[in-house]
Amino acid sequence: MDKSAIATIRNNSGRVLTITVMTIIAGIQMFPLIWLIDFSLCNSNELFTNGILVWPKKIQWVNYVLAFTNGNFLHYLKNSLLINTLAVVLVLVISIMAAFACSRMEWKLKHAASILMVMGMMIPVHATLLPNYVIYDKLGITDTIWALLIPYVAFSLPQGFFLTTSFMSSIPKELEEAALIDGCGIYRILTIIIFPLMKSSIVTVSIMTYLNNWNEFMLAITYLSSKKWKTLPFAILEFTGQYSSNYAVQFAVMALSAAPALIIYIILNKHITKGVALGAVKG
Repeated sequence: MDKSAIATIRNNSGRVLTITVMTIIAGIQMFPLIWLIDFSLCNSNELFTNGILVWPKKIQWVNYVLAFTNGNFLHYLKNSLLINTLAVVLVLVISIMAAFACSRMEWKLKHAASILMVMGMMIPVHATLLPNYVIYDKLGITDTIWALLIPYVAFSLPQGFFLTTSFMSSIPKELEEAALIDGCGIYRILTIIIFPLMKSSIVTVSIMTYLNNWNEFMLAITYLSSKKWKTLPFAILEFTGQYSSNYAVQFAVMALSAAPALIIYIILNKHITKGVALGAVKG
């Protein structure tokens, strides 16, 4: 057998081994989701049978009907969409403007400001719960949309600033200099030149901010007391009380709560991977 045949066999073997290992890893990663959907379509009595997965005798779509109608699901979904969308917009605007100031403009404290912004990634969310609650209470903004919007933006900014700065540093300054010669101001440069070139970064920051805040619960349960601004994770908590013995309905609520973020991730997964990879290389 010649060397080329041996090399081909080795390459094929390596490819098969890689595919097998990746398939096993993917199966392990997807199993909790499969398990969740499986249990959400069963009767509660069937959940206590032997076996990790259950094959339902009859698919119980009524679990999803109850989950959708009996737990203020639409109200919580609307709040989650509104708060997360506003957080994404604010994070994008502040991150891009801060990145432009720190990577393009010359001022004495720009390096210190950059370090302080990135250091925000090292602060745990739970360490700020009590001091923030005291501050919000004195300002009278507990149980309002600002009680969630402010920390959501604050804790997403360091990551957004890091990614946008990495991308902006790779954009040739000659483009902005040419625009200045043509009479463009800073804001026009940002909207006409910077924004289009940073499309991958903007998409990446948007998706990561949205997904990071979508299932957040600790801040919401600490700062909110009424239902007015409660977000989607509260639907699960509410059904845990209403249907404490009906586990199948609780699984259906969990599946519905996870569905929007999962759909967004599946559709835009390539942008997340591309954006993070480009940011790492350019940074």
